[in-house]
Amino acid sequence: MLTVDFSRFPLAPGDRVLDLGCGAGRHAFECYRRGAQVVALDQNAEEIREVAKWFAAMKEAGEAPEGATATAMEGDALALPFPDESFDVVIISEVMEHIPDDKGVLAEMVRVLKPGGRIAVTVPRYGPEKVCWALSDAYHEVEGGHIRIYKADELVEKIREAGLEPYGSHHAHALHSPYWWLKCAFGVDNDKALPVRAYHKLLVWDIMKKPLATRVAEQALNPLIGKSFVAYATKPHLPRPADTGADTK
Repeated sequence: MLTVDFSRFPLAPGDRVLDLGCGAGRHAFECYRRGAQVVALDQNAEEIREVAKWFAAMKEAGEAPEGATATAMEGDALALPFPDESFDVVIISEVMEHIPDDKGVLAEMVRVLKPGGRIAVTVPRYGPEKVCWALSDAYHEVEGGHIRIYKADELVEKIREAGLEPYGSHHAHALHSPYWWLKCAFGVDNDKALPVRAYHKLLVWDIMKKPLATRVAEQALNPLIGKSFVAYATKPHLPRPADTGADTK
C-alpha cells in the first residue's frame, strides 16, 4: 500500500533514493522495482533486518531491473550519514509526526538532496487524526507515538521555510480512516472486536484484489477523509553569480 503517488512524483531508473524512516520498506521496495539506487534508513534495527531480507529476496526473484541497487541501514534522521547533495529523491512517509525536531529533519533532508531533486513528505491528515486522538489517548500517548497533528498549510509552510519549493499535494487512504476510528473506539490493542475484525478483512481484500468499486470509492472519499496528507517539493538550483559587468579579459 503506497502513500506516495509515483504518477505525481516521477522516478527515473538510476535515481539515487533515500527512504527516510522506511519502516517495513513499502516505498523503498517500489523504488527498487522502478530501477532506482535505494537506501532504506530507519532507527529500528529489527525492521531494517527485515527490509534487507526482502531486498535480497527481490533480487533473487528478479523483481528489480538491471542496474537497480538496494541497501538497508540503521541511522539517525537528525544526523544522516551521507555527504551533502547525495540523493536525487528523498521520501519520508508517516515519520515527521513522531519527531520533536521536525525542522531539523527537514534541514537534513535538504542537505542531502541534490539541487533539482525531489522530496515527498506524508503525514496523518489533521481531521481524521483529530478524531483518533479524541477517541483514544492510547492511540498517541505511547513511547515513540504521534506527538503532533499537522494542518496541511502548516506542513507546506515548514517545507517552504526549509528552502524547498512545494509543487503539489493530495490526500490518500480514505478507506483506512474508519478502520482507525474503530480501533480507537474499541481499544487500539483490541483486534478481536467484531467491527474491527470485519473492517480489517475488507481492507485486506481491497489491498489484495484492488476491485474497481473500492478504488473509485476511495478516490471520491480521499478529499474528505483521506487518512494521509502528501506533499511534494523540489530543491531549487542555486542562482548563478550575478554578472557584475566587470571586464575579465
